[in-house]
Amino acid sequence: MAKHSAGLLIYRRSDGDLRVLLVHPGGPFWAKKDDGAWSIPKGLVDENEDELTAAQRETEEELGVKVDGSFARLGDYRQPGGKIVSAWSVEATIDIDVTTIKSNSFTMEWPPRSGSLKAFPEVDRAGWFTLPEAEVKILKGQRPMLLDFARQQGAG
Repeated sequence: MAKHSAGLLIYRRSDGDLRVLLVHPGGPFWAKKDDGAWSIPKGLVDENEDELTAAQRETEEELGVKVDGSFARLGDYRQPGGKIVSAWSVEATIDIDVTTIKSNSFTMEWPPRSGSLKAFPEVDRAGWFTLPEAEVKILKGQRPMLLDFARQQGAG
């Protein structure tokens, strides 16, 4: 069975533009990747967990901020690796300062085959992007979320 993740496409209106919040994955694999590497805050849905609850939990773990508001379902998106990501849009009701995010961390052997374990943040940075900017930054498998979001907002 394919893994299932859930996440939030957080947005705000700034200077007449819609801007979406994307996160950049931490760790050595992603360190030098930028365009096509960013994501909505998301993570695995636990067994018997409601998808929206998982999306809110994962977002809080990756940003260090609890996101509340009116959630609008965007849909389910099959990623190139087979994982399904369920996504909701939500307008930020608080000012989320992307320079002060506090992400959970994960541990992995680094460098490879060194026997040494090192901790890395799940997310090493976040940013607010216009829809055209986000289309360049976001993972290819998540681009349809942006199109659905633009349609949902009457911008597409």
